[in-house]
Amino acid sequence: MDVFLKSVGALNDETRVKLLKFIDIHGECCVCDLENSFEMIQSRLSRHLKILKEAGFLNVKREGRWAYYSIRTPLDVFRQACIKEINCLELNLPTLKKSCEKGE
Repeated sequence: MDVFLKSVGALNDETRVKLLKFIDIHGECCVCDLENSFEMIQSRLSRHLKILKEAGFLNVKREGRWAYYSIRTPLDVFRQACIKEINCLELNLPTLKKSCEKGE
């Protein structure tokens, strides 16, 4: 029950819904790219990403000082359905602003 409530709670925020759709569209994203694309300070963005990760939507991969977020695979049926519904929403997403490349 706790995992279900965390998942539902994570989706109760427009920014987190936008982040999920953005990452689903663009694939694995570095935190610095998300920060620049969403024009959001790192601490606020990290909080949103942590909530989505704890709710079972995201994976994080660390490479040196960089953290890369992607949609977790495999996803259970509930989370798959949530992502599918989010992708049907007409959201005003920012443009991907790449600021770092892997290995830099």
